[in-house]
Amino acid sequence: MTTHVTIIGAGLGGLTLARVLHVHGIRSTVYEAEASPTARAQGGLLDIRDYNGQPALRDAGLYDEFRALVLEGRQAMRVLSRKGEVLLDLPDDGTGTNPEVPRGELRQMLLDSLPAGTVRWGRKVTGVRGLGGGRHEVAFADGATVETELLVGADGAWSRVRPLLSGATPEYTGVSFVETHLLDADTRHPESAKLVCDGSTMSLAPGKGVLVHRERGGTLHTWVMLVRPRDWVDGIDFSDAAALAHIAHEFDDWSPRLTALIADGDTAPVPRQIHALPDEHRWDRTPGVTLLGDAAHLTAPNGEGANLALYDGAELGKAIAAHPDDVEAALTAYEREMFPRSATAARDGVDLREMLGEDTPYSLISMFTE
Repeated sequence: MTTHVTIIGAGLGGLTLARVLHVHGIRSTVYEAEASPTARAQGGLLDIRDYNGQPALRDAGLYDEFRALVLEGRQAMRVLSRKGEVLLDLPDDGTGTNPEVPRGELRQMLLDSLPAGTVRWGRKVTGVRGLGGGRHEVAFADGATVETELLVGADGAWSRVRPLLSGATPEYTGVSFVETHLLDADTRHPESAKLVCDGSTMSLAPGKGVLVHRERGGTLHTWVMLVRPRDWVDGIDFSDAAALAHIAHEFDDWSPRLTALIADGDTAPVPRQIHALPDEHRWDRTPGVTLLGDAAHLTAPNGEGANLALYDGAELGKAIAAHPDDVEAALTAYEREMFPRSATAARDGVDLREMLGEDTPYSLISMFTE
């Protein structure tokens, strides 16, 4: 009988799995490389979708707690020209089905729902090896090891568990993001605050774009999107105070009101080179181990990643609970549904290269209005 599950990674997917297992009376331990829940910023807003993310939170028994985190009005959408003209303005009329919540608050909700000691912080995995019979040994940077009969890699893009199952590695998509924040924008950056709607505001041109979310407390979270080779991004010193100005120069022919969303950032810029696994990534059934979330099906950001991680975690937890005496039956049932689900999401989601293609922003406007 399955009595304990070892989960690598305390992201949304791993924590959802641990929570659903707990609901079904199955113990788990989550090993996380970060030193604490607050070791790094957890990203911006997530739209939690009614067909995957929300059902997962219902399975976790946390739907009401999730609703308490929702930021009202954030499903509004505005598209601007590079001159700052409004091309599309869709208010949040309260009928939207994908409410926005802060990623960090959602993660903390999941953490708070688990028994004390479930998550072991500061446990960086350095290697994993099979012991035979479906058992595995996990080695940590501090020299410690653990053995487990059911191992789940929920450890993201550069998963240490994935090589047990697959030789696939994420490849650079040709698109990079740079993040920064304008803090207390209504007071400190009033012109920028007026430009941005209550939800998401974007301005796109071929090969480049700016996306801004209005977050809690008057914060504007800016993502710069650029189609550039990897060495272009690697050539920027992001520790230099002039880095944001350097990035803003890529938009010299844009309205100063838009470039201010970049150049006036109050936080150090964070580069994110966007990688992805093949859309059809899958593996042969390997006893005692599986993957979920980005470890299994990393894609370029398309609104589905966090939702799929939540759903993977819940579905895997339910499969284990449904087959308490047969680990392989549980993992087979989970993977049989997960592979086509993730492939469909990768194919049908918004393609970043198309989003920044020759027809933008009008192709995007057509998608929203249709």
